[in-house]
Amino acid sequence: MTKTCHIIGAPIETGASQPGCLMGPAAFRTAGLPETIRSLGWEVSDIGDVICEQVMASTHANKLLRNLPQTIGWTRALAKAAYHAAKSSDCPVFLGGDHSLAAGTVTGVAKYAAEQGRPLFVLWLDAHPDFHTLETTDSGNLHGTPVAYFTGQVGFDCFPPVENPVDPANICMMGLRSVDGPERTGLARAGVELHDMRAIDEHGIATPLRRFLARVKDANGMLHVSLDVDFLEPAIAPAVGTTVPGGATFREAHLIMEMLHDSGLVTSLDLVELNPFLDERGRTALLMSDLTASLFGRSVLDRMTGTY
Repeated sequence: MTKTCHIIGAPIETGASQPGCLMGPAAFRTAGLPETIRSLGWEVSDIGDVICEQVMASTHANKLLRNLPQTIGWTRALAKAAYHAAKSSDCPVFLGGDHSLAAGTVTGVAKYAAEQGRPLFVLWLDAHPDFHTLETTDSGNLHGTPVAYFTGQVGFDCFPPVENPVDPANICMMGLRSVDGPERTGLARAGVELHDMRAIDEHGIATPLRRFLARVKDANGMLHVSLDVDFLEPAIAPAVGTTVPGGATFREAHLIMEMLHDSGLVTSLDLVELNPFLDERGRTALLMSDLTASLFGRSVLDRMTGTY
């Protein structure tokens, strides 16, 4: 039976300080991402872009917070869209948009996973852990908070209640190289699996990823992948407002996607923080689309699948 994929745009930039991410979904479409997935044998439906819900003005003790009501509105709208997309397709793809969108996409797919009686696992590919709470962020940029939110950390009273929080032990973060002090403390307390770039330099990507995928399979889990442009080395992916030197190489990133495809475990995907205003002739959008193609089955040679 042909597998189905729903494409959903999330033109959200209220979580970041630099404008431009709202153009991300259009850039992915211009790069041919829906057609690329379709060419790999998937039935693809482009659902269009989610519209932010209107929310009453919200206040918070942390006066540095930016665009709080708008981010709450996006979280509500994206949670609903993600739930319905997970329910009606085999692997929805959410086109960002800044990484605050994961507050909605992950809670939405977590609701569907809970209805199936299956645990949700998250592979977080990012230079940053995004584990700030509303109290600890000193930038006020809410794209630094989604993981704390969807794991049910305290301090998000003004956001929609998290009914099905993701177990922090079910999260694997790879590519970290910019972690703030409060995040480091919170991550250690929560028990998230962490692989910074030094660990990847020393031990490679394949071994820890293989172990994580084995855990997902053994638990009969669903797997959400959240890929931030700044996971990649800025020299190959410049279209992001939060560049951090020393990111994943072209081959490291493709290896992850190829292994994810071989596992057959991925059930939803975020592509985030693409800022076309900062790109060079669309090279980052094309690279991200190429990586997505690897996840959906493009390979140089056919290989045995289901090995993890």
